[in-house]
Amino acid sequence: MYKISEVVQVLHPNRAFIIDPSSLVQHIFYDSRKIVQADLGVFFALQKNRDGHGYVREAYDKGVRSFVLQTDEEQEKLFPDANFIWVDDSLDALQALAAFHRQQFSYPVIGITGSNGKTIVKEWLYQLMSPEYRIYRSPKSYNSQLGVALSLWGLSEQYTLAIIEAGISERGEMARLEDMIKPTVGLLTNIGVAHKAGFSSKEEKIAEKLLLFKDAETMIFPNSYVENIQLPYRPRKFSWGYDEGLSLEVYSVKQLNQRSTMVTLYHGGKTFAVEVPFVDKANVENAISCIALMLRFGYETGVIASRIKELQPVAMRLELKKGKRNSSIIDDSYSNDLDALQIALEFLNQQRQHARKILILSDLPGVSLADAKSLAKLKRLLGEYRLDKLILIGEVLPQLADQFDVPSISYRGTVEFLADFRSLQFENSTILLKGGREFHFEQISRLLVAKSHDTVLEINLNAMENNLNSYRQLLPKNVKLMTMVKAFSYGSGSFEIANLLQFNGVDYLTVAFADEGVDLRGAGITLPIVVMSPDENTFESIVQHQLEPEIYSFRILNTFLSFLKDRGITTYPVHIKVDTGMHRLGFMPEEVDELVAILKRDSILEIRSAFSHLASAGNEKDNAFTQQQIDLLEQFTAQLKAGIGYPFLRHIAATSGIERWPQAYFDMVRLGIGLYGIGAERQDLPLREVSTLKTNVTQIKHLPAGETVGYNRHGVLKRDSNIATIKIGYADGYDRRFGNGVGKMMVNGYLVPTIGDICMDMCMLDVTDADIAEEDEVIVYPDIKLAAESIGTIPYELLTSISQRVKRVYFYE
Repeated sequence: MYKISEVVQVLHPNRAFIIDPSSLVQHIFYDSRKIVQADLGVFFALQKNRDGHGYVREAYDKGVRSFVLQTDEEQEKLFPDANFIWVDDSLDALQALAAFHRQQFSYPVIGITGSNGKTIVKEWLYQLMSPEYRIYRSPKSYNSQLGVALSLWGLSEQYTLAIIEAGISERGEMARLEDMIKPTVGLLTNIGVAHKAGFSSKEEKIAEKLLLFKDAETMIFPNSYVENIQLPYRPRKFSWGYDEGLSLEVYSVKQLNQRSTMVTLYHGGKTFAVEVPFVDKANVENAISCIALMLRFGYETGVIASRIKELQPVAMRLELKKGKRNSSIIDDSYSNDLDALQIALEFLNQQRQHARKILILSDLPGVSLADAKSLAKLKRLLGEYRLDKLILIGEVLPQLADQFDVPSISYRGTVEFLADFRSLQFENSTILLKGGREFHFEQISRLLVAKSHDTVLEINLNAMENNLNSYRQLLPKNVKLMTMVKAFSYGSGSFEIANLLQFNGVDYLTVAFADEGVDLRGAGITLPIVVMSPDENTFESIVQHQLEPEIYSFRILNTFLSFLKDRGITTYPVHIKVDTGMHRLGFMPEEVDELVAILKRDSILEIRSAFSHLASAGNEKDNAFTQQQIDLLEQFTAQLKAGIGYPFLRHIAATSGIERWPQAYFDMVRLGIGLYGIGAERQDLPLREVSTLKTNVTQIKHLPAGETVGYNRHGVLKRDSNIATIKIGYADGYDRRFGNGVGKMMVNGYLVPTIGDICMDMCMLDVTDADIAEEDEVIVYPDIKLAAESIGTIPYELLTSISQRVKRVYFYE
């Protein structure tokens, strides 16, 4: 905790207005949606995806009274009882404060960098070294310029060791991270292809990553990744690899069975063997990195071997799943510490689909009744987030149940909880699972999650946020953003996607039919929702749930006016659709005068927007036609505005229009398929595909040449073959046209073709040339664009065709 006067001294600001020098700073806020204990925090207005200066009022209204800004607009006149610090760059200032905080602690800090494996090695070191050290580690994958600063802010005197990740994507970033972290020991995991676009060569990328270690005492690294690279820094070099003379020599790596690998090593004149409970190369390398670091910390080889053998896989993501009894399950039980708990509670707080929120929480590793500071922080967290029920499992936390301001039930262990499971009330709730590994919360998850067959559509919420922000960066600040969630959000989900978009501050949601909007309202979505295809049978639902209909013809206009008049409703919001050339729905441009006459005669509608749809915005050959459409909308809306006498929003650009036609932005744009990472034409947009359709191998058969596979005997084997049956068919949305080799799927890195006709619930793959086994994971669409082209369609159709019986799993990495 620092006084705001001390923060001023650290930041050396351009100007400061400090009304209360003794104000305490315990929390750093950069997102006005995630403010807790507002009176003990400082808000940094960052200019990243969205300008934080636009959220000063919201942060102030939530109770924040200290701000760090880089735009000096004499804010102290608007908020005379708040502290203000003005700097050149708010992120630089936040990093400077984090660096200052880091310097207050003398215990060892391990800095980890590399292309892959940083989070896994961090979590494994926590598993391996917790018996001897009280370890603080970066929450989740907080390894960016902002994430590292926030990670370091969590350091305190209660720890004896810290492990901090550092990730970079371009030149110049690592020096800033090193200046904050100042690691005592540095560890390089590997060098791969990730972020290669940010560097001119592999050597440049390695040199940039090694900057993290320039002032460390020891640098631990796999020698194979830095061969022929000069290592000029002063740290003692601890290298490992297969060559003689390295600090840790790898004599042999032999797979023992399907689950483990025996690694024989040589260090300090002694040969020893370690059984690694993994078989893939990446995790074996990660385990050897952990062994090297433990040797550097003085661990005996016998202790290392016994602990490595017990390593647990690291689940890298928080998952949102459909639960039984009309519930939603947030499964985040892989890391149970206070920082990870706060992140999970923030995600729980985003959810609006159910009225009740329940937390099932186990004892926290390393936290005892004597740990007053950790317990006080836990009590604060549970008080800040609005929980309806708390279920405590373990020996420690149940003893404190009466100190938490939440109705609670306690159990001494998971077995006792499971025995009482049927008596508990979970219906109509969002349930967060947060348990240490030894409590085996996967057993609780299996009971709570709704059953489905093994085919799943995984939706990466990080990727969706990335895509949303990528398009936002193209837009001027005054242009609003409407997002399309019609057709079950292009197959991705309903309230799960709408919740994310609402949390990220989009301006409008759009659905095709009224019942989609009704479902969203029932799930707690409060954003304005436009219904694109209303009809008279849905007017009652539209008005009852405050949906905003698209008015596209005189028939629907007059019918809706009559409906409103009969019920005495006035000033109801609507959106006028204009046909500028798509020729689907909408008023023709020449009908504007008649439209104005009706609107003026019956002034009970409030025009919120007038819009059109570009027919061919992505085709360069149709540029002249696209410009004509833009001009027609401009002319139509000018006449409409003059006729009704007040302004409204105008929009015509969807995903392709956002990418190629900035002159078509008007007042708002509509983001559709681009949100899901598909269809981008601009190479400078760093989009990520959001959805991955997965299944698994049910059975493998070895069949001789001449046999046939599937219905109608269309799959004729021309050689002795291995045929895999997998759990997806046309009832799941896998089109029958993908049969007989047209469809290609990915299994263990092998691209394998279908064979025979696609069945209703299954299909078969020819895996003769692939090294696979039963239960292996299958990626159904390795490249969804190529898959769509192979059957003469577009990715939209493949996504929206995925059956509702396919379970959706939403996750944060």
